Amino acid sequence: MLQEVRWHGRGGQGAWTASLLLARAALSDEKQVQSFPEFGPERRGAPVRSFTRISDEPIDIHCNVYTPNVVAVIDPTLLKVVNVAEGLDKNGAIVINTRDSPSDLRKEMKLKGGSVWTISASDIASKILGRDIPNTAMIAAVVKASSIVGLDAVKKAIETFEYFNPRIVQLNIQVVEEAYKEVKAE
Repeated sequence: MLQEVRWHGRGGQGAWTASLLLARAALSDEKQVQSFPEFGPERRGAPVRSFTRISDEPIDIHCNVYTPNVVAVIDPTLLKVVNVAEGLDKNGAIVINTRDSPSDLRKEMKLKGGSVWTISASDIASKILGRDIPNTAMIAAVVKASSIVGLDAVKKAIETFEYFNPRIVQLNIQVVEEAYKEVKAE
């Protein structure tokens, strides 16, 4: 079954890295994957999107994700400037980095179906990493909301990510473990 995730963030928050790590986690579960960003000459802080496709079968689609099963919103300020729920599958999940409750966000966004999940990913990242880099916390929340891959596969993807030094690997493992426990749904 094909699962599609659309990530919304701002340049520098790690939306593309989150997409890539989720895809690597799915690869370790022997899934077929695609992961790619959508941005051009944007600068740090500009809205960006990235996409992840995961399937048990080969993926023949080669375009952006228009009807995602999951939408991950790394920067909640984008809720006011981008229709992040556009095309969301009626049974899909939206995962938002916020302190707000899922029910308050459902009302604010006027969402009818699917599920709304919230996680204070920025708070978790700031506490554990010492910096507001919420992308790995968001991966854990997406995994909990969708069961798209297992949490152990996410940890393995982080452990083998060549851009993380050993100290950062261990801290990000702590981030995903805490985020997986703290994510809330409605």
